Amino acid sequence: MIDFPNCKINLGLNIVSKRDDGYHNIETVFYPLPLRDALEIIPSSDGLFEFSSSGLPIPGTPESNLCVKAWNLLQEEFGLPAVKMHLHKLIPMGAGLGGGSSDGAFSLKMLNNLFDLGLGNGQLMDFARKLGSDCAFFIDNQPCHAFEKGDRFEPIRVDLAGFAVVIAVPGVHVNTALAYSVVTPKFPAREVNELARLPVGNWKDWLVNDFEKPVFEQFPVIGEIKTSMYELGALYAAMSGSGSAVYGIFDVLPADYGVFRGCFVWVSPVQ
Repeated sequence: MIDFPNCKINLGLNIVSKRDDGYHNIETVFYPLPLRDALEIIPSSDGLFEFSSSGLPIPGTPESNLCVKAWNLLQEEFGLPAVKMHLHKLIPMGAGLGGGSSDGAFSLKMLNNLFDLGLGNGQLMDFARKLGSDCAFFIDNQPCHAFEKGDRFEPIRVDLAGFAVVIAVPGVHVNTALAYSVVTPKFPAREVNELARLPVGNWKDWLVNDFEKPVFEQFPVIGEIKTSMYELGALYAAMSGSGSAVYGIFDVLPADYGVFRGCFVWVSPVQ
């Protein structure tokens, strides 16, 4: 069985308050995009579990990978037989694009189908929340307003069909915990789910990511990429999550991307 875990971008991101459990309450809009990894899961012929990968090098041990953790969760609950998993990694890591979370969520969905576990999306979301705050988004994988830890959702009518998206990721890593530590939580004057319903051309003046100011101060290159997106004609540009990816939404694609030299660049119409 083969599937293709996709990435997401954040349309706005407000850090609302610090929680008693050490996490933060946030609100954002998650929007899926078709920049994808490739994941294959097959039953093991020798009874031994195996995880392998190719493409972008994945830091950490196999045991720390969310694909493996997803299998462990369901194996513990349902006594699954061993499988062979291979992940071809194309979504940059540590970029705020949710690639690892998507891999974990797709693993849950694929294992559910492969072994006819009969889990509904609500149950799969409960397992996904054990893997990470935004993993559950990739179960339904539809545009949504995300709140609390970023793991509670409500549908939202946001459609970027007809626009094109450019993602640029510089070769820097933003520490998410450090990014949270330098942001002062505050209740927004207007919620993201309200602002995201405005025309895309109005987002520049209203839709903000609270991480941008402190992250741009630490990594000026990320702020420069956002500026370049607007210079190339973006209707809206922003950092995704806590970075380091920056995306631009265009009605006409730029002719040249040389300004992003040294970055990973992905260019595609949404549809």
